[in-house]
Amino acid sequence: MISSNDFRPGVSIELDGNVWRVVEFLHVKPGKGAAFVRTKLKNVQTGSVVEKTFRAGETLPQANLDKATMQYTYKDGDSFVFMDMESYEETQLSVAQIGDRVKYLKEGMEVNVVRWGEKIMEVELPNSVVLEVTQTDPGFKGDTATGGNKPAIVETGAQVMVPLFITTGERIKIDTRTDSYLGRE
Repeated sequence: MISSNDFRPGVSIELDGNVWRVVEFLHVKPGKGAAFVRTKLKNVQTGSVVEKTFRAGETLPQANLDKATMQYTYKDGDSFVFMDMESYEETQLSVAQIGDRVKYLKEGMEVNVVRWGEKIMEVELPNSVVLEVTQTDPGFKGDTATGGNKPAIVETGAQVMVPLFITTGERIKIDTRTDSYLGRE
């Protein structure tokens, strides 16, 4: 159990049969009446965000999430096969379980798989990945970093906006949280 007074960003709680992660919280003590905690909660499974108010000191069950490092080994039909780095057991995950982060998965990549009991909640990719550009318009002499952006397709099939001087075959660093170009590698 966790008290609403102990809420911090990143704390996970169980509410209505789902796991919610605290995104923001505000402890409010009005001049008249009891104190309360106003929160913004994000559903770990669906990604939906709700605002909810709790009485100060109200206790809720804390979600015990297990995080395991797994390596993406190969794709088997519509499933992605991951190997646990400690027990060497293989787990198959669907595109629905991984979400839109599937566009940055590369064989051999290590990810964190978050579980709640036996249910897989989410797959956390590294904050940045280095991938090779497989298709983009050619760069021309005079193209600079401040001259604009163009779309580029990387080896995993994801499309990223890159500066005009990037050419096919270059390795670039991409922020997986914002889908943005970070630089050459």
